[in-house]
Amino acid sequence: MSKETKAHANENLKEVEHALTTAEFFFEKNAKIISIIFGAAVVIALLLLATHRFYTIPRENKAKEQIFTAEQYFEKDSFNLALNGDGNYPGVLDIIDNYGRTTTGNLARYYAGISYLHIGKFKEAISYLEDFKTEDLLLKPVATGAIGDAYAEIGNKEKAVKYYAEAAAVKTNNFTTPIYLLKEGRMYEQMGNKELALARYQTIKDKYGDSNEGRLVDKYIARLTGVN
Repeated sequence: MSKETKAHANENLKEVEHALTTAEFFFEKNAKIISIIFGAAVVIALLLLATHRFYTIPRENKAKEQIFTAEQYFEKDSFNLALNGDGNYPGVLDIIDNYGRTTTGNLARYYAGISYLHIGKFKEAISYLEDFKTEDLLLKPVATGAIGDAYAEIGNKEKAVKYYAEAAAVKTNNFTTPIYLLKEGRMYEQMGNKELALARYQTIKDKYGDSNEGRLVDKYIARLTGVN
């Protein structure tokens, strides 16, 4: 090994020793603070674990039990009972009030929004559906499209078409996408924008021709083009 190489190696070794000494000095000087921080982190982790086990999970289980009957009413289209309960079992509004931060409480917002949409309380429907959070690829487009329906009912066509477009784009598939493309196209027609309406209809025809909407879309295209 050359003198130059040895000198370079010694210099690197000194740098490493210096770094280790500095680190050792830092930990010795701040040992008490470091111990407090580490201890606090452990306590916080244990508290979070205990909260999840002894508070969050029991409340989630209780919410699931409480919402069962309301879900049955919802599935039977008994929307007032689903919302308010039947006197013996709570409705989804009670679930939201008592368990709103649970996963079930979040789902209750979806039930509430759809129920309000069906009974004609459109502003309430929008409020609850906008508060509902999900990444479920079936529920998300349905909830988003339902907001569009509510805005359409109160005459806000711009908001309606916006939400229909979002619903169609959540996850392209042969089921939900053509449903909301068709709604979007029909709303554009009502807004007098035949070009955008025709573009949505044509997308259904070209990409989703095997869907229910795809089998019906020719009449919408013919209506705008005058070609049968």
